[in-house]
Amino acid sequence: MSEYVTISINGRQVRVTEGTHVVTALGREGIERFRKSVSGKPRGPLCGMGVCFECRVTINGQPHQRSCATIVEEGMEVVTDG
Repeated sequence: MSEYVTISINGRQVRVTEGTHVVTALGREGIERFRKSVSGKPRGPLCGMGVCFECRVTINGQPHQRSCATIVEEGMEVVTDG
């Protein structure tokens, strides 16, 4: 049986399976735009392995965290800027 953790995504409490990557949790919530480029264009995950840095979000107040390389943790706060 899977264990779950509760995280906050843009202020909304979400229950996620333990071991899930943040990028997957965001996708399951229907979030496709994770941040904005310097010119203001929406950006989202591209490579899925931490090379492109397009999936950056703010995690627990730390900006520019790669959501594809971060596993959810109980109480984690994730904020997108898309």
